Amino acid sequence: ISQIGDFPLHLKQNMKQMIIAIDGHSSTGKSTFAKAIARALDYTYLDSGALYRAVTLYALEEGLTDAQGKPDADRLVERLEDITLSFCRNPKTGNDETYLNGKNVEQRIRSLEVSRNVSPVSGIPGVRDFVDNELRKWAGKKGVVIDGRDIGTAVFPQAEVKIFMTAPAPVRARRRLEEMKAKGEEATFEEVLENVLRRDHLDSSREVHPLTKAPDAVLLDNGNMTVAQQMEWFKKLLEDKWDIRLK
Repeated sequence: ISQIGDFPLHLKQNMKQMIIAIDGHSSTGKSTFAKAIARALDYTYLDSGALYRAVTLYALEEGLTDAQGKPDADRLVERLEDITLSFCRNPKTGNDETYLNGKNVEQRIRSLEVSRNVSPVSGIPGVRDFVDNELRKWAGKKGVVIDGRDIGTAVFPQAEVKIFMTAPAPVRARRRLEEMKAKGEEATFEEVLENVLRRDHLDSSREVHPLTKAPDAVLLDNGNMTVAQQMEWFKKLLEDKWDIRLK
């Protein structure tokens, strides 16, 4: 018996390596849940958002955005062939961190400047195709957990396990507000709730790959669940669907 994360892992030696796709609404804790699953199964966690942030960082550093942060879409798409993206496990933390052209950029891609500019960059169709292809390269060997908005519907419709996460909008707004306060940011509950509802509308109504539950995805409403309770739910899903037991 080996201990991985919070669970001893009982697996058959010939356990099938899977792609686990997690989609869902904003502020449902997709990344936290995905990382917990990756630790428990000793899988690689692929952060699709981190790849968009890395491309954004490259655009900023290479002067491919104007003073207002608007990217030069044509030039950026032309330069995508010069970008190499990867994830490497940090042995100290056990987390998979983002590398851009061989350099660890995990901290830099979380900067406020990148956060302000990632939306217009990620909205470029050529960039979306590039990131999707990078994710598919990584997932070719399977044994990965990936979270996003269209992972189970557009990027990996063949994923063996698909989970769609949701929670009531007020619950998600309270979660986000608590995160903001922990970082020293100020906002009212009403402001955060309005933002959550606006993002729900934008995600669900966009023309290309809108947020939607895949027909074969399992719904997880975690409005009243802790991360530990979500992992218990996931353990039961693995037992029922794959006869894989996490004790």
